[in-house]
Amino acid sequence: MTHILIVEDDPRQRTDLSDFLMLRGFTTTGVATAREMREVLAGGDSPAVIVLDVGLPDGNGFELAAEIRRAHACGIVMLTALGSSEDRIQGFESGADIYLVKESTLREVEAAIRSLLRRTGDFSGPVSGHDDRWILDSTNWRLTAPNQHALRLTATEFAFMNMLCTRAREVCGREQLMEILMRPRSSFDNRHLDALVSRLRHKIERHLKLPAPIKVIYGVGYTFTAQATVE
Repeated sequence: MTHILIVEDDPRQRTDLSDFLMLRGFTTTGVATAREMREVLAGGDSPAVIVLDVGLPDGNGFELAAEIRRAHACGIVMLTALGSSEDRIQGFESGADIYLVKESTLREVEAAIRSLLRRTGDFSGPVSGHDDRWILDSTNWRLTAPNQHALRLTATEFAFMNMLCTRAREVCGREQLMEILMRPRSSFDNRHLDALVSRLRHKIERHLKLPAPIKVIYGVGYTFTAQATVE
């Protein structure tokens, strides 16, 4: 399994992220200081990705990222409360591959890690031996199925799928969906919503060769029944 090293001095945040990533199929090691991080790396336990806090009690994360980059080939996801553009630039210049602020959800951190692993080709997958999640590309409006077939979405289809995939396996209410999909000076009611979903289901099944994991919750809304990542 893919090993993630979490360098975070806040014990609750470190434990929450470590537990979540283990549930998602990764192995994790959590440390609270720069010294402990160096000990793990010196011990030959090479992680695929290091999730690195900037404000450690015995080291500056920007300097540590540069140190890691000089000696190790792992990816670096910087996770910090520092969110200014100057801090982001410094983070990337020091060697971080991805820069996230601590308001990011656990799912967003996981998505960043998986995106980085796909780019580096160092992803060994979850426990089951394959990644069965759907991926929604927010840059290119593309939905990729677990079989790696991809489908380009329209603006309305993307807005709908973005809502469902962001809250995968949760119920998205009709009113909330219609509010998101409504355009200025136009109407969008239940009939339009159902027609959109019907077309999208057929489109997914025809082009991606898999059943569309979109389920209607009668009288309430819709839910995406599979695992999903929004990138």
